[in-house]
Amino acid sequence: MATTALPAQRRVLRRDLWWLEPLFIVVGLGLFVVYAFVTGVQTSGYHYAPYLSPFASPCISANCETYSFGRALLPAWFPPAFFVVWIPVAFRATCYFLRRSYYRAFFWSPPACAVPDARSGYTGETAFPFILQNVHRYAWYLAALLWVVDLYDALLAFHFPAGFGIGLGSVLMILDVVFLGLYVFSCHSCRYLCGGYLDRFHGKPVWHRMWSAVSRINTRHGVFFWLSLLFVVLTDLYIRLLVAGVITDPRIVFG
Repeated sequence: MATTALPAQRRVLRRDLWWLEPLFIVVGLGLFVVYAFVTGVQTSGYHYAPYLSPFASPCISANCETYSFGRALLPAWFPPAFFVVWIPVAFRATCYFLRRSYYRAFFWSPPACAVPDARSGYTGETAFPFILQNVHRYAWYLAALLWVVDLYDALLAFHFPAGFGIGLGSVLMILDVVFLGLYVFSCHSCRYLCGGYLDRFHGKPVWHRMWSAVSRINTRHGVFFWLSLLFVVLTDLYIRLLVAGVITDPRIVFG
């Protein structure tokens, strides 16, 4: 039985495991989206004094024991994650690193270097819905502001009812803020704001130092993306297990 050979431009000549990266992205992002959705619709289980899940920050629900803004603005039946979820979604979904990742993994456009594109045509990001990717630079400001709120909550995680101390939850919340900060401030938009828009750095040493610092961590932007996702899940899961009484929090309180 005769077979028809694929056109040369459609053949995959690579013999390595090029498909592992898109597979990892599909599994990793898929699991995170499912976990985030299940967590996001919850109206309880996100606060265990003094720990607050990053999914619920800033916590302004009537179910919270403490509030980032000092008062409850949302009724108890309203999931607090819904109040801010659009900010990290807008920032992460339009991130240059994540665009490359999900274009390859979900759209196979292209799935890997030297592998044919699954689409016959390409319109870039000039048409809906991909033209919305241009909001990334504006979403960065909101993401940076949200990071400040998360930092505030992480600092509160050292103030226990019995006094100042440190617990495993405190460490997780600090690590979550550290990796989230590295991800947000290694962003290409941040690099642009820190001097990337200048034609030259002559006579502007401060801008050059800022741009150089962001450029150094920008080379690990993708790593910080995955670490920030991992620790936001670990922190939230740890707090929910504490609330459920499944585990206990090892801590040292100095009084």
